[in-house]
Amino acid sequence: MVKLDKIYTRGGDTGETSLGDGTRVAKSSLRVTAYGEVDEANAVLGLARLHATPASDTLLARIQNDLFDLGADLCVPIEEAPKYPPLRITQAQVDWLEAQMDRLNADLAPLNSFILPGGTPAAAFLHQARTVVRRAERATVHLLASPHEAVNRLVLVYLNRLSDLLFVLSRVENGQGAGDVLWAPAANRDG
Repeated sequence: MVKLDKIYTRGGDTGETSLGDGTRVAKSSLRVTAYGEVDEANAVLGLARLHATPASDTLLARIQNDLFDLGADLCVPIEEAPKYPPLRITQAQVDWLEAQMDRLNADLAPLNSFILPGGTPAAAFLHQARTVVRRAERATVHLLASPHEAVNRLVLVYLNRLSDLLFVLSRVENGQGAGDVLWAPAANRDG
């Protein structure tokens, strides 16, 4: 159980922070960068929820909770015999994302063009969240490539699926794709 009775600790005043296992690391570390990007994505989803339909809001609420799980996963390096069982992203969470994407995408017309971020406010924020999730995914790839870091690989899979789901959900929020803003290649080349 988390208990926060004091918000500031002064522990980070020197540019370091504590991971979930108590290890002190630089705030610029790959691990802190990765879960910081996840935190930013979660904040953008909060903005999207302000404009989302009730059905989308329900999905996004669950995703926000899962992103806290994912941040907790990244915050605790994998160890052989942990003192306490850490929170880890599971295949079931990835499977849920895929099921939602398949269900929502079934009612959307196929695309014949790339989509520009925009349309409704909810769709625009979902596109922004998608790009932040992609940034979190890239940060996680860097973390996974580090020889001294142990990371749950399902974190990367979850982020990859989530960015795809957010794309589909943006189309749903754009009137089932009717309000998508389509890219017009080379539309402005000739002045």
